Amino acid sequence: MTNQSTVTGKKRGRKSKDPDLPPRKLEKPVVIRDIEDTSGSSEVTKQDSVVPSYKGKGKEPMTAEKKKRKPRSTTPKNKSGCPAAVGRVVVSKRKRKVEEEEGEVKDLEIPEGELEEDINEEEIENEDEIVGKIERKIAKKRSSKSVCRLIGPPVPSDEARRQWPNRYLVNEGDEDHVRAARHYYNAEVDGVIYDLNDCCLIQAAKGEEDYIGRIVEFFETAKNKAYICVEWFFRGVDTAIHRAHPDLIEAGQMDPKLVFASNSSDVNPLDCIVSKITVVRSPSASQVLECDFFYEMSYMEDLCTFENIPTGDTQDAIKRSSKMVDKDCGSEVLTLLDLYAGCGGMSTGLCMGAAANKVKLVARWAVDYNEDACLSLGHNHPETEVRNEKAEDFLQLLKEWEKLCGSFSLLGTEFSKTKMTIESGEDGLADDPQRCPPDDQGEYEVEKIIDICYGDPNWTGKPKELYYKVVWKGWGSDHDTWEPASGLKKCEESIEDFIKQGYKSHILPLPGSVDVICGGPPCQGISGYNRFRDAARPLNDEKNYQLIVFMDIIKYLRPKFVLMENVVDILKFSKGYLGRYAMGRLAAMQYQTRLGLLVAGSYGLPQYRQRAFLWGAQLTETLPQFPVPTHKVISRGSTPKEFEKNLVLGDDTKLLKALVLEDAISDLPEIKTDETRNEMEYDEGPKTSFQRKIRLPKHVLMGSVPPKSVQSMIPKLYDHRPLKLSDDDNLRVRMIPQRKGANFRDLPGVIVDENNKAMIDPNVERDYIRPGTPLVPEYAIKFVKGKSKKPFGRLWDDEVVNTVVTRAEPHNQAILHPHQNRVMSIRENARLQGFPDFYQLFGTVKQRYMQVGNAVAVPVSKALGFCLANAVQGISDGGQIVELPPSFSS
Repeated sequence: MTNQSTVTGKKRGRKSKDPDLPPRKLEKPVVIRDIEDTSGSSEVTKQDSVVPSYKGKGKEPMTAEKKKRKPRSTTPKNKSGCPAAVGRVVVSKRKRKVEEEEGEVKDLEIPEGELEEDINEEEIENEDEIVGKIERKIAKKRSSKSVCRLIGPPVPSDEARRQWPNRYLVNEGDEDHVRAARHYYNAEVDGVIYDLNDCCLIQAAKGEEDYIGRIVEFFETAKNKAYICVEWFFRGVDTAIHRAHPDLIEAGQMDPKLVFASNSSDVNPLDCIVSKITVVRSPSASQVLECDFFYEMSYMEDLCTFENIPTGDTQDAIKRSSKMVDKDCGSEVLTLLDLYAGCGGMSTGLCMGAAANKVKLVARWAVDYNEDACLSLGHNHPETEVRNEKAEDFLQLLKEWEKLCGSFSLLGTEFSKTKMTIESGEDGLADDPQRCPPDDQGEYEVEKIIDICYGDPNWTGKPKELYYKVVWKGWGSDHDTWEPASGLKKCEESIEDFIKQGYKSHILPLPGSVDVICGGPPCQGISGYNRFRDAARPLNDEKNYQLIVFMDIIKYLRPKFVLMENVVDILKFSKGYLGRYAMGRLAAMQYQTRLGLLVAGSYGLPQYRQRAFLWGAQLTETLPQFPVPTHKVISRGSTPKEFEKNLVLGDDTKLLKALVLEDAISDLPEIKTDETRNEMEYDEGPKTSFQRKIRLPKHVLMGSVPPKSVQSMIPKLYDHRPLKLSDDDNLRVRMIPQRKGANFRDLPGVIVDENNKAMIDPNVERDYIRPGTPLVPEYAIKFVKGKSKKPFGRLWDDEVVNTVVTRAEPHNQAILHPHQNRVMSIRENARLQGFPDFYQLFGTVKQRYMQVGNAVAVPVSKALGFCLANAVQGISDGGQIVELPPSFSS
């Protein structure tokens, strides 16, 4: 991705056969017409040229005599430029009546004798043929009288050359360049006067919608040919949104009148103008109803960017809206909601990067459906309200919470941006369950309410509804229960106290109260392992439904900034439909949008791991840029061809050398495959700058308050334990040589043929661990038809991994430690993802591997956090990328 602000798009409109306009190969055949030379006059009539067009196999060419240009309709147009009503045609000898659905009848007079000349009703039985002949006759008379001309005095030569200097130059290198002899301020087409900056429809190729443009030039060549230069507006279907556009409109998620401005323009003959239209910028609700089209942003074709069109007023609004214009005013807190948070890789990095740029970003809320991941995130981020629930249930809860706060007139009043704990029940009462027995009606007394959710927290299978978590009077916290709101009719006072305290402590976000939303909605429906992928309609797959939920939460909460992460397949599967849908949803919600492909290794990690990121920013904010890489990377992946320009690259001559495995893990203590400790001491100091930085304590990396206890400041090493393998697999691992490139092919009895296919040697006796259990398992031989070297593959010091995965079994991946007979430990994988050593994980060993593998690489999100802080402070040079300070690569 280059720091480029000017782009050029494909040629739009219709080409003339004028020698002033060099010939160019068109993508689709179009009807071409000339403008007659009128010997110095700018007044011309529209006529059809004879252009061969072929229809069917082996048919003769159809000339313009057989296939006329579609006439311009005199039917009233609606707001979208289409005929206002669809009518039924009734033919008589003297008149053509169009009976419209509204009941209005319009007559078109046909001159005496013309119908009789061309139509013999007795010979034609099909009424449609009669109508067709009439319409062709009317079109012929109308087109013969249509006038296109430049009108008024020409623009004074000095002014024209000053305003359009390039138009008067000879530019032989540009095939689209048309040299002007003089410019005009106005033109007349079909009796309609057009001025500079008027918007109009421009004739497109057959079968395509007419193009939308703003006239920025009227000019005439030395041969008196009349032209216009049009600056284009793009419909959503013409942008990166592309094939997702019709579905967005059908679902009511995008207004069909929404278009996007551009700096892309083309020259077309004057007679390409179809009609004048109204295109309004930032319209009111009433203007949207009245205009033909409206726009809020511009679109940059090459980089798939939807961006605000800067004006003086816009820049002032951005400065007023930004939380911090002064870098030194670090007291203001920005709130972050992390959706599909996992163990917190994205929010951790964002907060670290923002802190490095003197902006205080706090992960205020996090949501994930994995209970163990929520425990990990909550332990490392005590300042975060972590909610273990489905994202769709969370959205419904937010709507219910807003209603509850409104019912007590709390909306708009003060609340805290930092976490305030709501106390639970007394733990000491758990041993005395009968301290407060039920009353005479068998009802227990509610002491207080401490939490709220929407769904079915008790797994009863009943319909989802609002629930409160209740502390029962006289009972310990072990007896706290989730109770449906419908069953707490007599607890109005406890409910009111909870809602007021919850609002004050901001336990749930409200619309407009969130500064940043980040998240990586899972799209498992695009996985290559899913045999039932729906390429035609990916959003019909429930495994991709979370992308819709993610966008719905953004629409409801209206954060200032959005950051979405996903696998690159979101831009590959089904021609990138899901990625296009995401861009379309953000653009339809009036968010500026920028797409980037980032490689984790480019920011100082020994893995490749390419991921897609999508920034969003409200129109009143600065759209964040993407960070320029700091390190070279050992390339091991591919980029979708259509989005190659979105791959964020750096200048190789300025980048640091690529990090390898040894740089990240060579200082960690040696352990055995049966290691079970979750916490241990380091046995030697760091050997590389990467190791020194990743050992830093939390308060240094996160910008948080230092711990009061000296003991707690002593660095600890967490989760340095591997997956315990079976005895059979341990035996196989011990037999894999400790050298670069070693794998199952090094086991006894395996040979490799000339096609690099592994197989069991038929000439030697096969080795068995025990009867029925071969030393070389069948799955290793058959994996990728015997051509893969991954099963029981050993990593090496000078290598990188392609991607840290969620599983640690060595059966189909290279995950063995270079110098120890075991798989890579949880901590070693965490380091490859950039997690600081202080970051502690929870759950089973397999769950912890999964949390690490699913996370966003921390150095990548840290670099993005720095870019976010720039945008918050209104710092941007207008380009797509920005360089990081030296501290990010030291």
